[in-house]
Amino acid sequence: MADSMSEQVHHWLAERFEEMTACLETLVNIDSHSLDKAGVDRVGEAIEGWLIEDGIAVERIRRPEAGDILLATLPGCDDAEPAPVLLMGHRDTVFATGTVAGRGYTRRGETAFGPGVADMKAGLVLNVFVLRALRHCTALPFPVQALFTADEEIGSPDGTAFIRQTAEGARAVFNAEPGRISGNVVTARKGGASFVIEVTGRAAHAGVSHADGASAIEALARITTRIHALTDYRSGVTTNIGTLSGGTARNAVAPFASAELDTRFITGAQRTRLIAELEAIVADTGVPGTTARLIPKSEFLPLEAAMSEALLARYQQQARLVGFAVEGEFTGGCSDAGTTASLGVPTLCGTGPVGARMHTDDEYCRLDTLAPRAQALALTILSLAER
Repeated sequence: MADSMSEQVHHWLAERFEEMTACLETLVNIDSHSLDKAGVDRVGEAIEGWLIEDGIAVERIRRPEAGDILLATLPGCDDAEPAPVLLMGHRDTVFATGTVAGRGYTRRGETAFGPGVADMKAGLVLNVFVLRALRHCTALPFPVQALFTADEEIGSPDGTAFIRQTAEGARAVFNAEPGRISGNVVTARKGGASFVIEVTGRAAHAGVSHADGASAIEALARITTRIHALTDYRSGVTTNIGTLSGGTARNAVAPFASAELDTRFITGAQRTRLIAELEAIVADTGVPGTTARLIPKSEFLPLEAAMSEALLARYQQQARLVGFAVEGEFTGGCSDAGTTASLGVPTLCGTGPVGARMHTDDEYCRLDTLAPRAQALALTILSLAER
């Protein structure tokens, strides 16, 4: 590691393991379900405190219903290099408020357990310490920012606009979702869009005047069959209606019905085609007297591999200097990385510490990857100054 700034950053992070694990324990022991604004904000307050204490500027963007958004900034020293590097992470988890009381942070050797320990409170800690390392060890030619959002686990309905605004024109984006159990980072992700389908029919007595009715449930059943037929495992496109409800009584023709639909796709072109097909299906219910609406709820755009290729090569080079090998990996899960990649910004995901069994009671994080992954990320950021 010939560069003295890189050496300083590497050594500063190497000495911070106990601090990192203490911060991780603090964050895991705060319930922060996506809909628990108070809890998500408590996580934000802890992060804000650590950064401000170290002289790092933090803007708190207050939100009326979702958790507040934090934007931390390290300024650059070269006015000719205004495009920032952006680090991202979400503070919310999938676990209900009250989970921590029965199953908080625990540690067995080099493995930590607890709600959200990998997804993605370890990634939040990593981003905090990368910022602190860069703040202590070097003058940056370009700004480095970190965006801490609050609602990724429910599709970032509030956060997406802020992600777009902050990432527009960025030099690069690193999203600290958990590293894969293989140790790899994530270089491609599926996109996903969720919808509600609402069907309106015409009520009638099922025995006395059946012919006067128009069953919304029948229409929804026909729609469901046609939508599920769009699934194509070879291309990676999937559709899934996961919930159905409707009707008023066993002996009444159903005047209404609704369903929740999940879709996944690998490319933007697939997304465009799939949504057009969904709209056509819903527009023609196949049952006279019924109508249907396709209502978008949330969406993640795909992270296509071309948008991570150059950053992966840089990250691999720095990881080798730190002492570990890493490859890129595809995953069917969605993340905010697709939003930044869709803007044409080079984006690498899964740069957080290695973890597994996310969204389950057995979720864990490998603590021995905290410092090395932070070092590799910090050195990759510094390498971006080298044209």
